[in-house]
Amino acid sequence: MKIGFIGLGNMAKAMIGGMLEKGIARPEDILGSARTEATLDAVREKYGISVSGSNCEVAAKADILILAVKPQMMEGVISGIRSSVRKDTLVLSIAAGKTIAWIEEAFGGNLKVVRCMPNTPAMVGAGCSGVCRNERVSEEEMAECMTLIESFGVAEEIPEKLIDAVGAVSGSSPAFVFMFMEALADSAVKAGMTRSQAYRFSAQAVMGSAKLMLETGKHPGELKDMVCSPGGTTIEGVQALEEMGLRASVMKAIELCVEKTRKL
Repeated sequence: MKIGFIGLGNMAKAMIGGMLEKGIARPEDILGSARTEATLDAVREKYGISVSGSNCEVAAKADILILAVKPQMMEGVISGIRSSVRKDTLVLSIAAGKTIAWIEEAFGGNLKVVRCMPNTPAMVGAGCSGVCRNERVSEEEMAECMTLIESFGVAEEIPEKLIDAVGAVSGSSPAFVFMFMEALADSAVKAGMTRSQAYRFSAQAVMGSAKLMLETGKHPGELKDMVCSPGGTTIEGVQALEEMGLRASVMKAIELCVEKTRKL
């Protein structure tokens, strides 16, 4: 099975790295295209895959064709490769906002389409992806796609109506988490900690908290209560965050991300 990538940016490289590391695909099974020679050379050297400056060449050879380009580039890319894609090729898109129906129409007819919304933690094998498909994708084909996607993190099949929420909650939220971690580190520096220590402590605290929630299955509110001793230090901080609208701010940020995605 040949896996083709159109676009070799950070997300494509995360996916390629995961597939190779988990042994799901071999370098000779993967080919990719990009606009610049510098990108092609860097990807070839790092991963040992076949690369090309021609999107059509990749599209013609791929059994699974992964469109790893920005939403605003999708129309032009599809227009250029439409005649090169075989009828039995499965097309997997990671572009936000471009629905299955839009992709089908752009290709001009019957096509097997899967949409995947991964996130940047995929770059370290800790991605979280929502996946949906059209009715032409068989159970066996979907299982193959899920195996590929799970090589760089966790993945769940969802109805397409939820894909924009996934894009916001798991796709955009790492930026918000990084802002929170940066604020934690700045506060630690203000309290006298070195900058490098502050970043390590804040990152480990966030990672550990997420791991605790996932592995215990406890409600985040319950875990928060476990830290808040009566009359203690943590509840003072919780009160300050509530007064400044932490929850409302996060919910509004996600709402705006979903709205923006639907306009792409």
